[in-house]
Amino acid sequence: MKLKIFVITVIMMGATINLFAQEKISQTSRNEAAIRANVEQMVKGWNMKSGAEFAKSFAEDSDYVVINGMHIKGRAANAKSHQQIFDTIYKDSSIVATIKQIRFLRPDVAVVHGESNLTFKINGEEKKGNGIVTLVMTKEKGKWSIAAFQNTAIQPQGGN
Repeated sequence: MKLKIFVITVIMMGATINLFAQEKISQTSRNEAAIRANVEQMVKGWNMKSGAEFAKSFAEDSDYVVINGMHIKGRAANAKSHQQIFDTIYKDSSIVATIKQIRFLRPDVAVVHGESNLTFKINGEEKKGNGIVTLVMTKEKGKWSIAAFQNTAIQPQGGN
């Protein structure tokens, strides 16, 4: 009888541990999907040429370090500065972003590394630029947003 109770207890503990493991995997998958959707929103905003849509992905008090080293503080300033470039130098541009890695520092904080591929025109000539982006994303009230964003140009190999 004691052996039966012991075996049943072990089986129940194993089932409980398995359920917790499955829930953790499921939660991680949901968080990764939400982070990917957030980045897709940013790309969509760029390709729509809308500073407001682009900046929706960012936290209200976000930090954005531009490829040239300029530091933009806050979602509103981010939207405004992007709208300015969408209306001028990047009016004929498009961007594609690829997430390379999502690493959870805590359940509500993730570091995301990706690559961005920009196509634009200067004097009618098509140009391309590539960058590595680093995002610190936070989850507040069930929603992921970009708290910090760093954009770094990938230099062409061999002096091209």
